[in-house]
Amino acid sequence: MQSKIQHYVAGVTLAGVTLFGVLYLIDPSIQPGYLLAAGSFFVFGLMASSMYYRYSKNTGGTIAFLPILTGLVLVPNWVGVVAATVSTLVAELILRRAPIKVVFNTAACLFASSLVVIAYRFLGGVSLLSLSEFAFVPCIALLLFFATNSLTISGIIGLQEDKNPVALWVKRLRFTLVYDILSIPFVFVFAYIYVHFSVTGAAIFMIPLLGARELYKKNWLLEKTNQELLELMVAAIEARDPYTSGHSRRVADMARVIGRAMALREKEIERIVVAALLHDVGKIHEVFGPILSKPGKLTTEEAAIMRTHPLKSEELARNVSSLSDILPLIRHHHENWDGSGYPDGLFGDTIPLGSRIIMFADTIDAMTTDRPYRAALGEKAVRKELEKYRGKQFDPKIYDTLLASPLFGVLFEDAREPRETPNTPARPILSIARRA
Repeated sequence: MQSKIQHYVAGVTLAGVTLFGVLYLIDPSIQPGYLLAAGSFFVFGLMASSMYYRYSKNTGGTIAFLPILTGLVLVPNWVGVVAATVSTLVAELILRRAPIKVVFNTAACLFASSLVVIAYRFLGGVSLLSLSEFAFVPCIALLLFFATNSLTISGIIGLQEDKNPVALWVKRLRFTLVYDILSIPFVFVFAYIYVHFSVTGAAIFMIPLLGARELYKKNWLLEKTNQELLELMVAAIEARDPYTSGHSRRVADMARVIGRAMALREKEIERIVVAALLHDVGKIHEVFGPILSKPGKLTTEEAAIMRTHPLKSEELARNVSSLSDILPLIRHHHENWDGSGYPDGLFGDTIPLGSRIIMFADTIDAMTTDRPYRAALGEKAVRKELEKYRGKQFDPKIYDTLLASPLFGVLFEDAREPRETPNTPARPILSIARRA
């Protein structure tokens, strides 16, 4: 695996150097003002890189793209590319990254920057240092920076995580393309301010951008910490019962996929994900302890007690004021479309949409987990079972949308590795092998 990564990094480096060589041959000259502009945005790029933060195991983010792209439209030749690349290199060294990461990130910037400038000039773009009229068409070239950068990153993540890089790339683009497009006008605003108000004006413009980025970073880190605390609490609760180990995390992940298949807004999806993570949190209550650890079939009274766990989950989540808007989603995650569920016997659209989505995720996780009394079901068998209870247990609209979506297969990616629960007794089920 390590050798594949090294070969990949070498390939990106070679591609970047090749494109840079082509760009130099196209225009080796240095126009008046180029060095000052390139130097200024080299510094701005370093400032932006200092705001880096990690948002997953293998990826992180900055707003360095803004000064980099601005520098490239002001200095659309090899000088601008050198400034962008060296800025990235210095930032990587300051952050003390591993040598392989320093080489990769620098090479990726060289490759993307060279490609953008070549495309920009091909489409008729010229330096904004001397441009009197704005031309729209060359701006399209700036999208290549985002697309190329995303592609190279997806490639190396695919190697690290043994996943399809093209699928990762398409997934990244689907959720970042709109933001990338909306960020392009800021590039030209930044360039306009530099041209008309010199380096001082550009530096002043940079200050609120960095401030906004730092605020966003702090908010994101706070949300991440809160999410991790919730996951820690859920993991502690699930440790009481081997049957449910990892269950809530998987249900939350599946709920996110289903929400995206339904084309819901990301903000709404995150609400549902948090509710899914906490949907069984009430099982920490002492009344459930003996039942969860009991071998064999539950009595009618014990089953009735287990059916109260949505209420206990809602009751516990109610103690956190910021979770007030997801309480109905937690309470009603066992309601059935035909009204046969619990605790309130809601039916149809009276059941919150988030609860209906959690119902799907909860059921699919149950079916794709090995049990003492049966092996985990595959995608084909799950599809058949879901169809059987369409309009009874499940919202038919969600069913139709989900099973027609290519994201349906994503729900089974983690399930391809069996999740065993040895020495765990059989439990009462609802409809399709769902626990109460």
